[in-house]
Amino acid sequence: MQNIPTVTRNLLVANLIIYLATVVLGNFGVDLNNLLGLHFILAPDFHTYQLFTYMFAHGGLSHIFFNMFALWMFGRIVETTWGPRKFLFYYIVCGIGAGLFQELAQFCQFYMLAHDMIPGFSFSQTMLVAESNATFLNAWTTVGASGAIYGILLAFGMLYPEERIFIFPLPVPIKAKWFVMGYAAIELFMAFTTSGDGVAHLAHLGGMVFGYFLIRYWRRNPSINYNRRGGQSFFDSLRQQWEQRTHRSADSFGKSSTRSGNFGFQSDTRRESDWDYNARRKAEQEEVDRILDKIRRSGYDSLTREEKQRLFDNSRK
Repeated sequence: MQNIPTVTRNLLVANLIIYLATVVLGNFGVDLNNLLGLHFILAPDFHTYQLFTYMFAHGGLSHIFFNMFALWMFGRIVETTWGPRKFLFYYIVCGIGAGLFQELAQFCQFYMLAHDMIPGFSFSQTMLVAESNATFLNAWTTVGASGAIYGILLAFGMLYPEERIFIFPLPVPIKAKWFVMGYAAIELFMAFTTSGDGVAHLAHLGGMVFGYFLIRYWRRNPSINYNRRGGQSFFDSLRQQWEQRTHRSADSFGKSSTRSGNFGFQSDTRRESDWDYNARRKAEQEEVDRILDKIRRSGYDSLTREEKQRLFDNSRK
């Protein structure tokens, strides 16, 4: 836990504490999810603060496990990249955005149900129908940090689109950008093809939508302390450790092959070594960071033609 960044660690702890409190208090007849969960906006039990508190309530052990695993796996990298304040702001915005999407989805569902079941129903009767079905609407409660977590997945994919990650049960690693787009496509498909499965698919999409526009805004306003050095060094460290082990294995194999003899030919083909590749990538990233710092100090117009071209080329990678 000491190696996990501050905000990610505190979010993990807070979610676990609230989940344990929910289990313990449930044995005494206290439904903490009913208090913290996000109720339908027309339900009597709805309160504005629930748009924040619902992110810390969960519906079961598997629910909180997968959310916290994703937060630990991706949140620490995004926080290392952005810093604690920016990461926390992003997390909360995505969570609230997901809640707003869920409220909109529930309102549409409520309106369609009323329209189908009540002859002559009109929009002006919405509040009257909601009041007469208060008990039913109070049961429409949303809990979980999934919306904020999906926002973090999007952030990871946009920050490090070319990083390869393993996703069970796929046998090969996939690039982060394809992973994120695949998740978004699945959620969109599930939102329109399934009903009654107890999963807020549109809320997940809402977290990603709010996260996407927030990241786009930050990229258009780079003076808001946008810095990738911390997160990139995390990957560089992982690569170096992996390459050290790989080189040791390759050296051992080469020595063994030399002792066994050769096969009558020798290749003169030269490839860029992993160390040279990492050094080149690091130099390129430092140059991009320098250009971004210059934009923060003097604006985009202060860049030379070569600097603008380098920034453009880097954005296409």
